[in-house]
Amino acid sequence: MSQPPAARREIPESLSARMGAIRLLSHVLRDGRMLGDGASGLTGPAAARALRLAGLVLRHMGQADAMMKVHMDRQPAAKVRDILRLALVEVFVDGAAAHGVVNDAVAMARMSPRTVKQSGLVNAVLRKMVDDRSAWDALPAPALPGWLRGPVAKAFGKDRIVGIEAAHLAGAPLDLTPQRPTEIDGATVLPTGSLRLSGGQVSTLPGFESGDWWVQDAAAAMPARLLGDVTGLRVLDLCAAPGGKTMQLAAGGANVTALDVSGKRLRRVHQNLERTGLQAEVIEADALEWSPEEPFDAVLLDAPCTATGTIRRHPDLPHLRTSRDVEALTKLQYQLLDRALAFVRPGGRVVYCTCSLLPVEGENQVAAALKRHDGLTVEPLDPAAFGLPEIAASALGLRLLPDLWPDRGGMDGFFMSVLKRA
Repeated sequence: MSQPPAARREIPESLSARMGAIRLLSHVLRDGRMLGDGASGLTGPAAARALRLAGLVLRHMGQADAMMKVHMDRQPAAKVRDILRLALVEVFVDGAAAHGVVNDAVAMARMSPRTVKQSGLVNAVLRKMVDDRSAWDALPAPALPGWLRGPVAKAFGKDRIVGIEAAHLAGAPLDLTPQRPTEIDGATVLPTGSLRLSGGQVSTLPGFESGDWWVQDAAAAMPARLLGDVTGLRVLDLCAAPGGKTMQLAAGGANVTALDVSGKRLRRVHQNLERTGLQAEVIEADALEWSPEEPFDAVLLDAPCTATGTIRRHPDLPHLRTSRDVEALTKLQYQLLDRALAFVRPGGRVVYCTCSLLPVEGENQVAAALKRHDGLTVEPLDPAAFGLPEIAASALGLRLLPDLWPDRGGMDGFFMSVLKRA
């Protein structure tokens, strides 16, 4: 009598999450795609952990590679390198037990014919490295890629670069923009008015269902505040998705038109407006081709950019962006800025901003616009009036960098300016 086939061995959740993290790392480092895009193929309770682990590895990858360089004469295969990176970060950053981490790392190396022969290397090298805590603690924060580090250091100084890289390594807290008085345990009120928490599951926080607030970094919440009292004003939010600034303007009493070229991203705007009970006209269109029936009192343009100011919350960005991206984006930025200026009435204002560390996407764009448009002026902005430190002052607006408020958790990198038509 034949025996029934052996039951398929179930993979433990810890190993499943680690395998998912390795796949996500390949998705970013080899396929050149955003970390979140690869998460759609993950399911079950291990999915969230896999995404979190992959993000930790990308944030601390420079340290892991430096550690491996000391203990290895040559680089192993790409997948083995990712397995070693994950193990080091789990032990030294996430506080996982070394024994279980090493066992799962060896198990993952044995799963593929391409890496099985290096499973012994994984075991031997990891057991040496996980015992060397002092060496890990002595490693500096990972440096920005050269194409980005050079211009940023030139613009803001080498000392600030060190602070920016430290902020990227530390990661980002959770910031909320309230539309009505909100109390959340553990939240602090920043001088800019944002609420800040160390973390948490967003959908379970008090006030989420009732739309009392929305998630928005403290720096991203500043451009809309530069317009001051917008009660009754007709305001256009260009490149509006996912809608944080649209909601700010609507909550302030403006008659808002939210325009974006992406219908998929605009669905987020509709969802956010519905949850918060706020009103805005939402239009799917290309700003380079669309024109309003009449000019607006104000336009807010958060222009597409390299998003290098958001690295502390998106550690995959340094591995995806290159200097080649900058030229196409800067061309689009000045085209959009010219369109924004054409959409505003005489005497009206345009807020131009980008979440970039690069002056070529911020200060330089405003300086060039002033030369192109006769009578265009920049409104002076006092950082203290917006709850910001004096170091945020810029001749052309406000310049926020991730090293601001290191004792409070920093903020995203942003440049913003208020331009006024003659």
